[in-house]
Amino acid sequence: MGKLNKILAQVQEHQRVIEKLSEKNFIDKIEAICRLIVDTIKRGNKVLLFGNGGSASDAQHIAAEFTGRFVKNRKAYPAIALTTDTSAITAISNDYGFERIFARQIEALAQTGDVVIGISTSGNSPNVILGLHEAKKQACKLIGFTGNDGGQMKDICDYCLTVDSDITARIQEAHILIGHIICSAIDDLC
Repeated sequence: MGKLNKILAQVQEHQRVIEKLSEKNFIDKIEAICRLIVDTIKRGNKVLLFGNGGSASDAQHIAAEFTGRFVKNRKAYPAIALTTDTSAITAISNDYGFERIFARQIEALAQTGDVVIGISTSGNSPNVILGLHEAKKQACKLIGFTGNDGGQMKDICDYCLTVDSDITARIQEAHILIGHIICSAIDDLC
């Protein structure tokens, strides 16, 4: 396959994955998540986000859109990416193991009524799973961004957005689009 064919194949696969997001059941879940997050912010609670690697970057990106701005100038909204505190991450990893980096931060920072967004393209990242379990104990609402078949996250989260792909890059591209849709709803509704 030539270089142009490889590029075209990637563009077409991206389009296929993004097109699947327009199915009614997926749109209904995104709408419900937008309402949940808007209600959470209006109640005075916050959004906590986490993931590994590219998903950590997505968590940080989405949190920054909440605390900064997405499109319009508005007040800042409370969101924290648990992937940004290197001292906490390294200390917790050293003392409790890498699997506990999000669970310990959730134990310290989450309050009843907060929304927790776990991001894992496989749906099976042990530290994301443990973080979600801890959030459930704290009576938070759980949202999962995942791919493949949803992994373990589909059985843990209140809402699990499972992107129909097993290609990490395509899943992450869809995750950031979903994150931007949620940020747009917050701009419009908060």
